[in-house]
Amino acid sequence: MTAEALPDSLHRQPDGSRWPVPPTDGYTVDDLFALHDLPPHTELIDGSLVFVSPQRKFHTLAMYLLEQGLRSHVPEDLRVRREMAVVLGKRNAPEPDLVVVTAEADGDQLQTRYQASDVLLAVEVVSPDSEARDRDTKPHKYAGAGIQNFWLVEMSANGRPAVWTYALDPVNKKYVSTGVHHDRLKLSVPYDIDIDLTAIDRL
Repeated sequence: MTAEALPDSLHRQPDGSRWPVPPTDGYTVDDLFALHDLPPHTELIDGSLVFVSPQRKFHTLAMYLLEQGLRSHVPEDLRVRREMAVVLGKRNAPEPDLVVVTAEADGDQLQTRYQASDVLLAVEVVSPDSEARDRDTKPHKYAGAGIQNFWLVEMSANGRPAVWTYALDPVNKKYVSTGVHHDRLKLSVPYDIDIDLTAIDRL
């Protein structure tokens, strides 16, 4: 009995696992959603697969706090979702930590992605392994795709979230800072939001 040959797109690693070998011109969004057995929350950035490292407790708590805060104020025509891929183009499908999307774009329970045009707000909580992507690469791509609002969340010295908020300059397709929030996040865009950031201490 002979061993079954591996498909051209797979390569066996020393530990016996099989990882996809990238095409010479990089992966596309279609590839991302067709590949099986990828680690959870794999992202596609510039045609490359990006795997997510285990997260710190701060990341989990900050996401929970902001998700609950966004949900408590969300209008009926919008939805708050976490860790869903957003298709920005043929070779880019990052997965923001949180997004606010239109209710119209929110499909059935099998939905795996949103289009950039569906997204009103993208939120990234910075992790040690993704600092450059969260602070530079992703905001640049979100702005280029026309996403109107972006929040960057970092852990401050006291262990609480500090939230940098940005709005899109539609002419230059770049984000403009609209503030830095430490104890309270109170905004009127993309809708009226009021979140007590100190509440992370009680989670």
